Amino acid sequence: MPEIPELEAMKNVLNREVAGLAITSVEVRIPVPIRRPSKDEFVEILTGNCFGETERRGKYLLNRLGSGHLLAVHLMLTGRLKLTQPSEKIGKRIGWLLTFENESQLRYYDYRLDGRVYLVGEGEDALVPRLVEMGPDALDPELTYDAFRARLRKYPGQIKRTLVNDAFICGIGNAYSDEILFAAGVYPFARARDLTEEQISGLYAAIREVYDWSIPIVAEKMGATIDDKFRDHLKVHRKGGHPCPTCGSNITEVSPNNRITSYCRTCQDWGKTGVVEASIP
Repeated sequence: MPEIPELEAMKNVLNREVAGLAITSVEVRIPVPIRRPSKDEFVEILTGNCFGETERRGKYLLNRLGSGHLLAVHLMLTGRLKLTQPSEKIGKRIGWLLTFENESQLRYYDYRLDGRVYLVGEGEDALVPRLVEMGPDALDPELTYDAFRARLRKYPGQIKRTLVNDAFICGIGNAYSDEILFAAGVYPFARARDLTEEQISGLYAAIREVYDWSIPIVAEKMGATIDDKFRDHLKVHRKGGHPCPTCGSNITEVSPNNRITSYCRTCQDWGKTGVVEASIP
């Protein structure tokens, strides 16, 4: 699933390349990901409309069109966007295509067709599931340490589950939660209520630290086509059995609840978080 670094790269490319351009044609090839409105309405509303500035909130990419409508795209596990030229061959699983006045084309494709696309009228943002109920974005400048700590008190369970819960803060996914916890030296299965003030402070700082170094790397690798995700630069996620970049111990990888979690048992010592060794998956 694309996470904040990939989505930030997509947002920036779209704003640089197609923001302010008219959409000259719309083609829907597989309507399944379009949850609202109907296929015909989707085409009618978008055709001739002006593609506005793209914003990111959590894992949603949001574009406010010239008409005031909101186009909200959640790529889920296998959804992707690609900015290309009409001459490029159209591959399989293309859901829809937008062609702009400069003849560039934005394509949505989705291997499993599990993405979610919504097009709602002005003032109808609440019709986009979870959009208005989510907590503050992980990169929101107004998410101060005091606000972060206060919100954390409401979620006393396992800290990794809390980080990926968009009701707590939104945008952090499975891969980067592993990186944030590693940077903070926090055991992923520790309970938030057991974390010390120092650990909470370190966790808050690690969120900004991890995204500060990862976003530029992903943007450079992704380029202008924006149709891929890059994870080779990550330090622990999906690096099970490889040496920890800090201490050299082997990275542990487990899959409780079908969610892969990668961490270093040495650097992220359960003994420092009040979690007994017997509870390690």
